[in-house]
Amino acid sequence: MAGGNKGIVEDAINLKIYSPKVLNLTLVDLPGLTKVAVGDQPEDIEIQIRDMIVHYISNPNSIILAVTAANTDMATSDALKLAKEVDPEGRRTLAVVTKLDLMDAGTDAVDVLCGRVIPVKLGIIGVVNRSQMDINNKKEIEESIKDESAFLQRKYPALANRNGSAYLAKTLNRLLMHHIRDCLPELKARVNVLSSQFQQLLATFGEPVGDKSQTLLQIITKFAAQYCATIEGTAKNIETSELCGGARICYIFHETFGRTLDSIDPLGGLRTIDILTAIRNATGPRPALFVPEISFELLVKRQIRRLEEPGLRCVELVHEEMQRIIQHCGTQELLRFPKLHDRVVEVVTSLLRRRLPATNNMVENIVGIELAYINTKHPDFADATLVNMIVESSERERRRGKNDAMVEPTEKGDKQLTKAVAQMATADGIVAPKNSRESLGSSSWVPTWVRGTNPPPPGAKVPTTAAEAIAAATPPMQQSPRTERKSVGLNLLPDVPDVPQMRKLSTREQRDVDVIKRLIQSYFLIVRKNIQDSVPKSIMHFLVNFVRDNLQSELVGALYKQDAIENLLSESEHISQRRTEAQEMLEALQKASQIIGEIRETHLW
Repeated sequence: MAGGNKGIVEDAINLKIYSPKVLNLTLVDLPGLTKVAVGDQPEDIEIQIRDMIVHYISNPNSIILAVTAANTDMATSDALKLAKEVDPEGRRTLAVVTKLDLMDAGTDAVDVLCGRVIPVKLGIIGVVNRSQMDINNKKEIEESIKDESAFLQRKYPALANRNGSAYLAKTLNRLLMHHIRDCLPELKARVNVLSSQFQQLLATFGEPVGDKSQTLLQIITKFAAQYCATIEGTAKNIETSELCGGARICYIFHETFGRTLDSIDPLGGLRTIDILTAIRNATGPRPALFVPEISFELLVKRQIRRLEEPGLRCVELVHEEMQRIIQHCGTQELLRFPKLHDRVVEVVTSLLRRRLPATNNMVENIVGIELAYINTKHPDFADATLVNMIVESSERERRRGKNDAMVEPTEKGDKQLTKAVAQMATADGIVAPKNSRESLGSSSWVPTWVRGTNPPPPGAKVPTTAAEAIAAATPPMQQSPRTERKSVGLNLLPDVPDVPQMRKLSTREQRDVDVIKRLIQSYFLIVRKNIQDSVPKSIMHFLVNFVRDNLQSELVGALYKQDAIENLLSESEHISQRRTEAQEMLEALQKASQIIGEIRETHLW
């Protein structure tokens, strides 16, 4: 793993020692700080080892053993320096002095062991280990401990009971137990939280499959029940961030579809000239005395067809929501088996797709039914006679108001009009009679005997027809030597335009257009109300309720086949591996919780 020539790796090598004579400790043996690379070691070996040591001793739940040789200066100890960097208060640092038997003659480690050179809060413990010769000669550990105790009694009799490998092991155990007890409340709560999380994670992965046929039926039944519950709004996990399922379908019906229909103008896209053209086309070559009914039907059908597109769009939105519900019903048990999940999505999608044409046809039929028969006897439809009376009443009110604003029956106006006529006649070279110029208020050029004020002169012909009266009232034209009129050919029949042009309507035409508009608006509102009520009902019957009632039978018929069960319930390797890891972690946490519970009953010396 680390090579054969003094290389290092960050991966830990775990070694467990079971013996009734050892204490329950976990010891992490870190490599010594190397200054110069040797063998296969990289040039940055010092940095790598330092980072590895800092990584382990930075854990606040660990106890640091700063090991230093007794035959070196404690002030130059790299171990104590690193320990002080990560534990400046020294609450979890214990110094260990080795090689007490290799010190120079005439020197000892009493000052070092008593903390006079460098004080350490948790203390300094000296030990004597086996030499390389002892290891080669396979000297027993028990014999080595006896020799260590004899050396300490001989060399440091006052400190012998507070040094040695046995005392170091007991001290480490005591420090560890005290440290665990200090961290016990937080540690226990953390272990319990992790245990609960891994139990939930393991539950989501499920148990290994036993009876696959029964498992498949259970998954199908649970999916179908959850799908229907989402539509009905009785699902356990209700979304709070967005509308889904039946609530979204209800929103589509009453908010999206309803408001769209309400926003459609009954007369939208219908110009006045279009209505007038339809009326004329319906009358043929004969002028009509009344508004033709065929023009009303033609125009109102054109407006009703505009309601079909919103209905089809409503079907599409509901279909999309039914498709989205599949994702909300993807349980963890179903996600365990990717192939089964894909097949379930495929079956439900196919069922929804098969129901879409029937639902669209029904919506189209609803609009077609309204177009098939225009029921002018509908109770809510305004009768044409009543509409005509309303229009005529409005027209009379409008005229009355206009006349009130324009009436000024004064002689001044008549005089001004007559004076203007006289001026125009004079400009044409016609000399008005003297009595007419002096008294312009009598009336223009009409002779007095024509007006009936004086009897006709003897021999004058009395007009008997309207044409003769008009001719008699016309002033005589005098030939002017300055003007000579020439006859010019006139085009009395201009070309008929292909597209009707907008112009000012006559009173009769305006009344007919208003009648048609009111009839279209009245009948359109009736049809819109019917479609707004019928389209949601049709979608619920042909799409939503059909899928809800037949979903489970469709899934069972398509998936429950003996030759396909094995393939559908093949679990992914990723899920199986994660279940195994979660199971091992849960067992470790349970064991840790048991150990923490036993600490309260442990005697700490």
